[in-house]
Amino acid sequence: MKYNFNEIIPRRGSNSYKWDAAAENDILPMWVADMDFRTAPAVIEALHARVAHGIFGYTKVPPTYFDAITGWFDKRHNFRIEKEWILFTTGVVPALSAVIKALTQPGDKVIVQTPVYNCFFSSIRNDQCEMVANELIYKNGSYTIDLDDLEKKAADPQAKILLLCSPHNPAGRVWTYEELKQIGEICLRNDVIVVSDEIHCDLVYPGHTHIPFASISEDFLQNSVTCTAPSKTFNLAGVQVANIIAADEDIRRRIDKALNINEVCEINAFAVEALIAAYTQGEEWLGELKQYLYGNYQYLVEFFRKYLPHLPILPLEATYLVWVDCSALKESSKEIAENLLQKEKLWINEGTLYGAAGEHFIRINIATPRENLMKGLEKIRNLYGT
Repeated sequence: MKYNFNEIIPRRGSNSYKWDAAAENDILPMWVADMDFRTAPAVIEALHARVAHGIFGYTKVPPTYFDAITGWFDKRHNFRIEKEWILFTTGVVPALSAVIKALTQPGDKVIVQTPVYNCFFSSIRNDQCEMVANELIYKNGSYTIDLDDLEKKAADPQAKILLLCSPHNPAGRVWTYEELKQIGEICLRNDVIVVSDEIHCDLVYPGHTHIPFASISEDFLQNSVTCTAPSKTFNLAGVQVANIIAADEDIRRRIDKALNINEVCEINAFAVEALIAAYTQGEEWLGELKQYLYGNYQYLVEFFRKYLPHLPILPLEATYLVWVDCSALKESSKEIAENLLQKEKLWINEGTLYGAAGEHFIRINIATPRENLMKGLEKIRNLYGT
């Protein structure tokens, strides 16, 4: 490989949320979703050049920023975005909060497909809406959508939004064209707007294709909002940049107003340069990153097959977050996470963080050099191996 993803880069002491949140220095963190790899060299070079300028005043977002976004999604996802559809903000979570604020009234209902990204819950709660769970069906080691239940929940006149996690975190699913089509048709029939969080769209593995929800049809485009960011793809969460894509002019106007009310309508100078460099020069790096991540996943699968066969690994179609079925342990997700942290100094996520449907599961972040991954897996084996 041209890029060295095996390099151990010390992060403790760098104000890393992932590495510095633990009080003890001997904790191995494999929890929060950022990567232990340097970003693409082109991004680093662009940021160096911006720092060298030495003046960091208020930032105007240039046309090249929008060109980078439209070019990336057209080329990689066959999603043709008009520049005027794009609103920028500081992250996908602020984006979701602004969208919910724009499209609901307090007391309205927002549907989520649990187990799902935990910040969905706080965004709904903070906007004084009610969360309604369309729980995914877990069968034969994978998840599918309960379409009958979704139809029932969407038929409630108070249901205004479906928050779609695509690709899905933590289940690792890449929704198929047919699945997305069925979701979209249900939401159209019931006047429910689809808000699609597609932050993991570039981290999809062989045999699967990410389909932007809004790209399926004109009706879906007009009845949806898409939230994207380069943060997961290029490890740029701390740079704080995301984009909201809304083709419907009225929806976009309302979201723009909410972004301004929430005071998250500006991005910083480094965010602009990082996104442009990532989307215009980062493709080669991303290709090798995905190879490495999938190699980590294959290593983990083989390790569990040998030493932890009673704990099924769900197929990883996208993301770098592995979802593990720990039902055989007869312990709660919280107990498993606490035991691994206290006894083995390994920090992973308990499944119930993603809703009650996550009970008896854990989530492991494998976006780390293979050496770290091996250490983490040995810690799980020490505690729960047969």
